[in-house]
Amino acid sequence: MPESYQLTRAQRDDLRTVAAMIVPASDEYRVPGADDPAIQADILATLGRDAKLVTEALEHLARLAGQPLAELDDRRRDVVAQEFRQHGGAAAATLVRVVLQCYYRDDRVLRSLGLELRAPFPNGYVLPDGDWVLLDPVKARGGTLRRAP
Repeated sequence: MPESYQLTRAQRDDLRTVAAMIVPASDEYRVPGADDPAIQADILATLGRDAKLVTEALEHLARLAGQPLAELDDRRRDVVAQEFRQHGGAAAATLVRVVLQCYYRDDRVLRSLGLELRAPFPNGYVLPDGDWVLLDPVKARGGTLRRAP
C-alpha cells in the first residue's frame, strides 16, 4: 500500500465492523474475531494492491447502509451484508479474502488450529500422497501450451 494511501476513519470503522461479521470472536475456541486490533493492523499494513478494491467494497457497503455500517444496529447490518454479498462482485470477494488471509496468519488463530507457528519454508510441509490417477485426463489432453524455443 503506498504510504500516501489511507482509509478514512469511517472506512476503518466499517472495515472493523464487517471483519467481525465475517469472523466473530469465539470464547469456545479462544480466538479473537477479525476485528481484533492486531488483525486489523495487519490488514491495513498489507492492503497493497488490494487497497483499491477494498476501498470500493467499503464505499459500496456505506452506500447500501446509507450511513457508516458501524453505526447500524445488528439487524440492519445483516440486511446490508446480504445485499452486499449478492451484488458486491470482485470488490466484495477481495474484501473477504483480505480479511481471511490476515485472520488465518494470526499466531493465536494458528495455535487454536494446532498448527506450528513457523514459516512454510525452508522446512516445508509434507503432504500425503494423493491419487495420481486423477491427473490422467489432464495428461491425456497432451500439451496445449506453446513450447519455449
